[in-house]
Amino acid sequence: MIKDPHKIIIRPVITEKTTRLKASSGVICFEVARGANKIEIKRAIEQLFKTKVAEVRTQSKTGKTRRVGRNMGKTKDWKKAYVRLCDGEKPIEYFEAA
Repeated sequence: MIKDPHKIIIRPVITEKTTRLKASSGVICFEVARGANKIEIKRAIEQLFKTKVAEVRTQSKTGKTRRVGRNMGKTKDWKKAYVRLCDGEKPIEYFEAA
């Protein structure tokens, strides 16, 4: 059980798909801690961004196998959460580093 919202929400996931989802249906994607459940993610989003969350969907991603020289390595496993805000709530704004 993770208490600190800053440790639950790691970063926003910014891809073409998540940008399109944000524009069309107000769904925002975040990388979250692997041990966090939907209730903890919902509370963390509501505390950090002062908005009401309607729905949280999570997806666990397994790391990919990568080759580094002649050695095989693996990227880390991670978890992402698709968060849909309640109707009438202000959208969450984040900035990309250019």
